[in-house]
Amino acid sequence: MPAPFPRPLRTPSSIGVLVQHPSPVRRSRLHVAPPALLLPSPPSRRFSRPVQRPRGGTTTPVPDEAPPVTPKSPFYFEAGYALYAKRPSRPFPPPFLSYPSTSFTEPLSTHNRSRDRRSYVNGEMIRGVTNGDDAVLVSDSFIGANDGVGAWAAKERGHAALWSRLVLHFWALAAERAKFGEGTEPDPVSYLQKAFDQTKQATSEPNEWFGTTTASAALIGADNSTPAHPILYVTQLGDSQILVLRPSSKEVIFKTTEQWHWFDCPRQLGTNSPDTPTNNAVMDRIEIEEDDVVLAMTDGVVDNLWEHEVVQNVVDSMEKWKNVASKSEDGKELVEQTHADGMRFVAQELVNAARTIAEDPFAESPYMEKAVDEGLSIEGGKLDDISVVAAQCKRRKG
Repeated sequence: MPAPFPRPLRTPSSIGVLVQHPSPVRRSRLHVAPPALLLPSPPSRRFSRPVQRPRGGTTTPVPDEAPPVTPKSPFYFEAGYALYAKRPSRPFPPPFLSYPSTSFTEPLSTHNRSRDRRSYVNGEMIRGVTNGDDAVLVSDSFIGANDGVGAWAAKERGHAALWSRLVLHFWALAAERAKFGEGTEPDPVSYLQKAFDQTKQATSEPNEWFGTTTASAALIGADNSTPAHPILYVTQLGDSQILVLRPSSKEVIFKTTEQWHWFDCPRQLGTNSPDTPTNNAVMDRIEIEEDDVVLAMTDGVVDNLWEHEVVQNVVDSMEKWKNVASKSEDGKELVEQTHADGMRFVAQELVNAARTIAEDPFAESPYMEKAVDEGLSIEGGKLDDISVVAAQCKRRKG
């Protein structure tokens, strides 16, 4: 563990430093300074960074050798994700970058694997996708979005992206391998606790790396009725958000509540943080319906878009996708589009909307509103990693 850090002075140079042990890390973008110094950054400085391109997909990678998963519910997710990073993701360090050597007498035995840009832990490919310091994961029954605290980039051996990705990887595996269904309820909080413990072990000596991350995920199951109805198990720690939307009525069925220590310092798992899944994670069991949409979003979305904007954007995107997918060109047969493709489009449209506000130094935003409530003169959107998973509940055929 690193030595305790003193509480930072309220000056611009102290942005992103650690507070007194064992308090967690502040967000890296928080402008904690005297009021006279709290001015919007000039556009030339605000945008003086490499241009990042949005990314997206419908499933996150799964190892080729992974055994097939037996469905535990008659319901599943048709899902897609979209990502935008405020800066390039930091590469994972060894030994996470490639398989370890199989022989100490053959130091070059990892040469081929060193060219493999996929990441590994304990000899297994790390699931999910990294986005800046965020991580997302999409599977048949589990979606998640973790937000690594970027201030760790300024610390020796700090790697928030590694922490956010590993926690999500181990969490998804624990949920996948757990025995539930047929009357037995899943326990996502215990799965997260196990993932947290495994992440601490993986990032301890001799591979010591420090970091913290928020955690949010949704696991789909079913009740015992006949016919079965879908049940969503939502787990939250920190300020990322799970939001459940019913497109037919534009109704928000459920959304998680942010957890804070203080402004811009959410609950988080990792180095120097007192938070743990067992003590601080919140799990909600929600009855949903087929075709409900579940969004897993990091604060790059919720700090830039209000709830009604998110809802309207998703509804409009779904309608736009439906219209585009139903049209044919020159009398040709319709190109088959999947529900997952539609969800990817929904996620991308939401990322685009959040990015527009994030990069506008004069926009009104939820982040600005929260800052003003705290007596801070912050203006504009919050430039941050933006990660969205959009998933629609469907019933399995047969």
